[in-house]
This record gives sequence, C-alpha cells and structure tokens, in this order.
Amino acid sequence: MKVQQYGVEVTLDPDTANRQLILSDDGKQVHDGGVVKELPDNPKRFTRYLDVLTRQSFPSGRFYFEVQVKDKTGWRLGVTRESVSRKDVITFTPENGFWTLNFSKHKLVFFGNLEVRLPVRAELQKVGVFVDYDAGLVSFYDVEARAHIYSATGCTFSEPLYPTLCPFKHDGGRNSTPLIISPVNQTD
Repeated sequence: MKVQQYGVEVTLDPDTANRQLILSDDGKQVHDGGVVKELPDNPKRFTRYLDVLTRQSFPSGRFYFEVQVKDKTGWRLGVTRESVSRKDVITFTPENGFWTLNFSKHKLVFFGNLEVRLPVRAELQKVGVFVDYDAGLVSFYDVEARAHIYSATGCTFSEPLYPTLCPFKHDGGRNSTPLIISPVNQTD
C-alpha cells in the first residue's frame, strides 16, 4: 500500500481522554476502564463520549496511521478537526468535524451526510487511516488484507486534524481489548 510511506508516529493525549478511558504509559493503547476517574476538568477533555485524540495534529499535507482493532466488538476511529465539540451531544459526521469509521454489532459504517454501510470484512484486525489534507481525502484500509475499505472525498479542512480513537464501552468484558496504535511497516 503506497499510503504507508506517509506513516507518522502518534501518541494519545491524556488531557483529551474521557475520564473513563485507560491509556497505556507509552500512549499507544486505550480501553474503557468501566469506572469514571477523578481528574481535573480540562477544556480539551471529551466528557460525553469515550474518545481520545493524539498529541500530534496535522495542519496540511499527507499522513497515515494504523490501529489494531483485533478482538474488539465495537470501536470508532479516524480524524477530527481541532475545534470539535468535546462536551456536547453530537453526531459523528464531517459536518461536526469527524471523519470516522464505526464498528458496532457487526456493522461497519461511515457517517457522512448519509450513513454509508460498508461490507464487514471477516477478521478485520488492523485499520489504516490515510489523509490528504490538501486534496480533501480521508481513506480507510484493511491493513492485513491490503484492501481499501472506504474513502471520503471532497472534504473541506480549515484547521488542524487529529487522529481520534474511541474503544467503546467494555460491555461486561466482551469489548475490553484495547485499541492499539501500531507502528507502520513502510517496507512493504
């Protein structure tokens, strides 16, 4: 996959993480801990949804990152604009600053102006996200199958974009596996 040449190193930002999320010390893994932690309120922190952003943002150019989703029953990942609402009830659409792929109850969906249901790939283990800021493109890939999943085209970006991850609730342990930001193999 040629997009892997644009691989970037990203780590999760604890200041943006919902108080229920557990982040690994290296900032590469996140899962729902099931308990709301006592943390100082922070304007950057998500309070309504189990989201976390990376420390790194991208105001232009091309970038690509990969997230392991193996053994998860639900998740959301992609990119979001810097000014996205982190305290209010919102829908995860480009209009609200989210370009994300959502997996839940064996459904794979991109929420645009219309909901785009995508074929669920058996054994989806790792998702790659490629952004071409200047071309207005966000693409998702099945890394193991080396296959394209979906592209949002004609996107308009006017501020920095952040990779965003949401592991969804742990669901009584059925969805307790973390989402893991993986190093990009650029030698393929």
